[in-house]
Amino acid sequence: MKVPFTIHLKDKVIVITGAGGVLCSTFARAVAACGAKVALLDLNLEAAEKVAREIEAEGGVARAFQANVLDKESLEFAHKQVCETLGSCDILLNGAGGNNPRATTDKEYFEPGDETVEGLKTFFNLDKDGIEFVFSLNYIGTVLPTQVFVPDMIGKKGCSIVNISSMNAYTPLTKIPAYSGAKAAISNFTQWLAVHFAKAGIRVNALAPGFFATNQNRTLLFNEDGTPTARTHKILSSTPMDRFGEPEELVGTLLYLLCEEASSFVTGVVIPVDGGFSAYSGV
Repeated sequence: MKVPFTIHLKDKVIVITGAGGVLCSTFARAVAACGAKVALLDLNLEAAEKVAREIEAEGGVARAFQANVLDKESLEFAHKQVCETLGSCDILLNGAGGNNPRATTDKEYFEPGDETVEGLKTFFNLDKDGIEFVFSLNYIGTVLPTQVFVPDMIGKKGCSIVNISSMNAYTPLTKIPAYSGAKAAISNFTQWLAVHFAKAGIRVNALAPGFFATNQNRTLLFNEDGTPTARTHKILSSTPMDRFGEPEELVGTLLYLLCEEASSFVTGVVIPVDGGFSAYSGV
């Protein structure tokens, strides 16, 4: 049987938020290798520029732009720069997001008396600003770039949005209630957007990564000496493949969702890439 398509994104302008991070920089390199022109948006311009230089050294086309996904004016300025430099947006990858220690409890389970322990972060004294920051970064940080860049897609063929959800969206993890709730909101928003833009021919889907070691979660997963934490042991014992994922292992699913020839009738889905975590009951 001859496969009726190949994965190619030649001359597509792909905008990636959070592009300086571990996962999204991997995504950027992958789509550039498929011929896309990549706009790397990040609050940390230096990190985005580093990725852009690496892509261009490999023969790809990439430009870095500073943008704050929580500031619409900042995004509109970045949008203007992208259009002038690379052209109008064809695909938006909403990759900016993450957790914050201020919205994380110290213990997995509350025990009576914890509320009186000085310095212990419990559900009852989680920082309101920290919780709001996590919700804003993940949810508002997806809504605003979508508002700014999707008008470019109207009237064009082969346009789509890919959001980044999480396994937290299916079953919340202990200690991180704000992040879990925010990612559940991303999955819901992905479905809402898919319906809202269906008549305009814009597909909207999401990836739900399992456990990947990134800069943001490294302190939860590894001790200062590099040994795994107790939380890492629990994660791996609940992951049938018994390891963390590698960033490159998200690329195949991402390219499938971006390639119009491969997934033209796919919209509104959230695809887990998790080493079997979501399938395992623990028994």
